[in-house]
Amino acid sequence: MSQVVLTARNRAVTGSGAARRIRRTGRIPGVLYGRSGQARAIDLDAQEFVKSIKNISESTIVTVEIEGTAYNAFVKDTQRNIQDGNVLHVDFYEVESGVMLRAKVSVHIQGNPVGVREGGTLESPLHEIEVECLPKDLPQRIEVDVSELKINQSIHVRDLALGEGVRIISGVDQVVALVKFAKAEGTAASEEGVSSTASSEPETKA
Repeated sequence: MSQVVLTARNRAVTGSGAARRIRRTGRIPGVLYGRSGQARAIDLDAQEFVKSIKNISESTIVTVEIEGTAYNAFVKDTQRNIQDGNVLHVDFYEVESGVMLRAKVSVHIQGNPVGVREGGTLESPLHEIEVECLPKDLPQRIEVDVSELKINQSIHVRDLALGEGVRIISGVDQVVALVKFAKAEGTAASEEGVSSTASSEPETKA
Protein backbone atom coordinates (compact mmCIF):
# COMPACT_ATOMS: atom_id res chain seq x y z
CA MET A 1 0.00 0.00 0.00
CA SER A 2 1.48 3.36 -1.06
CA GLN A 3 1.69 6.10 1.52
CA VAL A 4 -1.26 8.49 1.67
CA VAL A 5 -0.41 12.07 0.72
CA LEU A 6 -2.67 14.88 1.92
CA THR A 7 -2.34 18.45 0.66
CA ALA A 8 -2.95 21.15 3.27
CA ARG A 9 -2.42 24.85 3.68
CA ASN A 10 -1.60 27.04 6.65
CA ARG A 11 -4.58 28.52 8.47
CA ALA A 12 -4.05 32.03 9.82
CA VAL A 13 -7.43 32.52 11.50
CA THR A 14 -8.63 30.19 14.25
CA GLY A 15 -11.76 29.94 16.38
CA SER A 16 -15.20 28.38 15.96
CA GLY A 17 -16.48 31.09 13.61
CA ALA A 18 -13.50 30.75 11.30
CA ALA A 19 -13.82 26.95 11.39
CA ARG A 20 -17.45 27.16 10.25
CA ARG A 21 -16.49 29.43 7.37
CA ILE A 22 -13.76 27.00 6.32
CA ARG A 23 -16.20 24.06 6.32
CA ARG A 24 -18.63 25.99 4.12
CA THR A 25 -15.91 26.17 1.44
CA GLY A 26 -15.55 22.37 1.40
CA ARG A 27 -12.46 22.21 3.59
CA ILE A 28 -11.70 20.79 7.03
CA PRO A 29 -9.86 22.72 9.76
CA GLY A 30 -7.09 20.79 11.49
CA VAL A 31 -3.95 20.98 13.58
CA LEU A 32 -0.53 19.40 13.03
CA TYR A 33 1.18 18.83 16.37
CA GLY A 34 4.96 18.72 16.17
CA ARG A 35 7.17 16.44 18.24
CA SER A 36 8.40 19.36 20.35
CA GLY A 37 4.85 20.47 21.20
CA GLN A 38 4.26 23.25 18.70
CA ALA A 39 0.88 23.30 16.94
CA ARG A 40 0.34 24.41 13.34
CA ALA A 41 -3.20 25.35 12.29
CA ILE A 42 -4.04 23.98 8.83
CA ASP A 43 -6.99 23.13 6.62
CA LEU A 44 -7.52 20.37 4.03
CA ASP A 45 -9.85 19.54 1.17
CA ALA A 46 -12.76 17.59 2.73
CA GLN A 47 -13.37 15.21 -0.18
CA GLU A 48 -9.68 14.35 -0.56
CA PHE A 49 -9.31 13.69 3.17
CA VAL A 50 -12.39 11.45 3.49
CA LYS A 51 -11.42 9.45 0.41
CA SER A 52 -7.79 9.04 1.51
CA ILE A 53 -8.40 7.82 5.07
CA LYS A 54 -10.85 5.03 4.26
CA ASN A 55 -8.24 2.28 4.54
CA ILE A 56 -5.86 3.68 7.14
CA SER A 57 -5.59 3.06 10.88
CA GLU A 58 -4.17 4.97 13.83
CA SER A 59 -0.79 3.37 13.15
CA THR A 60 -0.65 4.41 9.48
CA ILE A 61 1.87 7.14 8.70
CA VAL A 62 0.61 9.66 6.14
CA THR A 63 2.37 12.54 4.42
CA VAL A 64 0.92 16.01 4.99
CA GLU A 65 2.20 18.51 2.44
CA ILE A 66 1.82 22.07 3.69
CA GLU A 67 2.64 24.67 1.05
CA GLY A 68 5.64 22.78 -0.30
CA THR A 69 6.91 21.18 2.91
CA ALA A 70 6.17 17.51 3.65
CA TYR A 71 5.58 16.14 7.14
CA ASN A 72 5.12 12.50 8.15
CA ALA A 73 2.34 12.15 10.68
CA PHE A 74 -0.38 10.00 12.25
CA VAL A 75 -4.06 10.86 11.99
CA LYS A 76 -4.66 10.87 15.74
CA ASP A 77 -8.19 12.20 16.04
CA THR A 78 -11.10 13.12 13.81
CA GLN A 79 -14.17 14.93 15.12
CA ARG A 80 -17.40 14.19 13.28
CA ASN A 81 -20.89 15.67 13.20
CA ILE A 82 -23.08 13.19 15.08
CA GLN A 83 -26.01 13.84 12.72
CA ASP A 84 -24.50 13.48 9.25
CA GLY A 85 -21.06 11.96 10.00
CA ASN A 86 -19.16 14.75 8.24
CA VAL A 87 -15.63 15.40 9.51
CA LEU A 88 -15.48 18.65 11.48
CA HIS A 89 -11.83 18.72 12.57
CA VAL A 90 -8.72 16.55 12.34
CA ASP A 91 -5.57 16.32 14.48
CA PHE A 92 -2.23 15.10 13.12
CA TYR A 93 0.83 14.16 15.20
CA GLU A 94 4.16 14.50 13.42
CA VAL A 95 6.70 11.68 13.46
CA GLU A 96 10.37 12.31 12.82
CA SER A 97 12.42 10.07 10.57
CA GLY A 98 15.16 8.23 12.46
CA VAL A 99 13.53 8.76 15.88
CA MET A 100 11.99 5.83 17.77
CA LEU A 101 8.24 5.99 18.29
CA ARG A 102 5.55 4.02 20.07
CA ALA A 103 2.26 3.15 18.38
CA LYS A 104 -0.65 0.75 18.68
CA VAL A 105 -1.02 -1.52 15.65
CA SER A 106 -4.27 -3.32 14.84
CA VAL A 107 -4.38 -7.13 14.80
CA HIS A 108 -6.03 -8.94 11.88
CA ILE A 109 -6.89 -12.65 12.20
CA GLN A 110 -6.55 -14.76 9.06
CA GLY A 111 -7.45 -18.35 8.26
CA ASN A 112 -9.94 -21.02 9.34
CA PRO A 113 -8.50 -22.99 12.29
CA VAL A 114 -8.34 -26.79 12.25
CA GLY A 115 -10.00 -26.75 15.68
CA VAL A 116 -13.01 -24.84 14.41
CA ARG A 117 -13.54 -27.44 11.69
CA GLU A 118 -13.45 -30.05 14.46
CA GLY A 119 -16.20 -28.32 16.41
CA GLY A 120 -14.32 -25.68 18.42
CA THR A 121 -14.86 -21.91 18.52
CA LEU A 122 -12.29 -19.25 17.72
CA GLU A 123 -11.79 -16.33 20.11
CA SER A 124 -9.58 -13.30 19.39
CA PRO A 125 -9.62 -11.05 22.46
CA LEU A 126 -6.70 -8.79 21.50
CA HIS A 127 -7.39 -6.19 18.82
CA GLU A 128 -4.20 -4.13 18.91
CA ILE A 129 -0.58 -4.41 20.06
CA GLU A 130 1.69 -1.59 21.19
CA VAL A 131 5.13 -1.57 19.58
CA GLU A 132 8.26 0.59 19.51
CA CYS A 133 10.30 1.11 16.35
CA LEU A 134 11.53 3.60 13.81
CA PRO A 135 8.85 5.12 11.57
CA LYS A 136 10.18 3.23 8.54
CA ASP A 137 9.70 -0.11 10.33
CA LEU A 138 6.19 0.50 11.67
CA PRO A 139 3.78 -2.19 10.39
CA GLN A 140 0.41 -0.89 9.22
CA ARG A 141 -1.24 -3.94 10.75
CA ILE A 142 -0.31 -7.28 12.29
CA GLU A 143 -1.65 -10.31 10.43
CA VAL A 144 -1.99 -13.49 12.48
CA ASP A 145 -2.52 -16.81 10.68
CA VAL A 146 -4.65 -19.12 12.86
CA SER A 147 -5.12 -21.90 10.29
CA GLU A 148 -3.10 -24.49 12.24
CA LEU A 149 -4.72 -23.89 15.64
CA LYS A 150 -6.31 -27.00 17.11
CA ILE A 151 -8.79 -27.23 19.98
CA ASN A 152 -7.30 -25.88 23.23
CA GLN A 153 -4.39 -24.29 21.40
CA SER A 154 -3.62 -20.57 21.46
CA ILE A 155 -1.34 -17.88 20.07
CA HIS A 156 0.18 -15.36 22.48
CA VAL A 157 1.86 -12.02 21.87
CA ARG A 158 5.24 -13.68 22.50
CA ASP A 159 4.63 -15.98 19.50
CA LEU A 160 4.44 -13.12 17.00
CA ALA A 161 7.30 -12.30 14.66
CA LEU A 162 7.04 -8.63 13.74
CA GLY A 163 10.28 -8.20 11.91
CA GLU A 164 13.68 -6.79 12.75
CA GLY A 165 13.62 -3.41 14.46
CA VAL A 166 10.12 -3.77 15.96
CA ARG A 167 9.95 -4.24 19.73
CA ILE A 168 6.73 -5.34 21.40
CA ILE A 169 5.61 -3.19 24.35
CA SER A 170 2.35 -5.03 25.14
CA GLY A 171 2.42 -7.89 27.65
CA VAL A 172 3.88 -10.96 25.97
CA ASP A 173 1.53 -13.34 27.83
CA GLN A 174 -1.63 -11.79 26.37
CA VAL A 175 -3.69 -14.14 24.21
CA VAL A 176 -4.06 -13.09 20.59
CA ALA A 177 -6.24 -16.03 19.47
CA LEU A 178 -7.40 -19.37 20.87
CA VAL A 179 -9.69 -22.22 19.92
CA LYS A 180 -11.93 -23.51 22.69
CA PHE A 181 -14.00 -26.67 22.75
CA ALA A 182 -17.66 -25.91 22.10
CA LYS A 183 -20.09 -28.15 23.98
CA ALA A 184 -22.88 -29.31 21.69
CA GLU A 185 -26.22 -27.66 22.42
CA GLY A 186 -27.98 -31.00 22.19
CA THR A 187 -25.71 -32.50 24.85
CA ALA A 188 -26.22 -29.55 27.16
CA ALA A 189 -29.98 -29.71 26.67
CA SER A 190 -29.98 -33.47 27.30
CA GLU A 191 -28.03 -33.05 30.53
CA GLU A 192 -30.37 -30.31 31.63
CA GLY A 193 -33.36 -32.52 30.86
CA VAL A 194 -31.95 -35.41 32.88
CA SER A 195 -31.32 -33.12 35.81
CA SER A 196 -34.81 -31.68 35.56
CA THR A 197 -36.42 -35.14 35.33
CA ALA A 198 -34.46 -36.44 38.27
CA SER A 199 -35.47 -33.52 40.45
CA SER A 200 -39.14 -33.92 39.54
CA GLU A 201 -39.40 -37.58 40.60
CA PRO A 202 -41.48 -38.00 43.78
CA GLU A 203 -39.60 -39.05 46.87
CA THR A 204 -40.40 -42.64 47.95
CA LYS A 205 -40.70 -43.27 51.64
CA ALA A 206 -39.58 -46.61 53.04
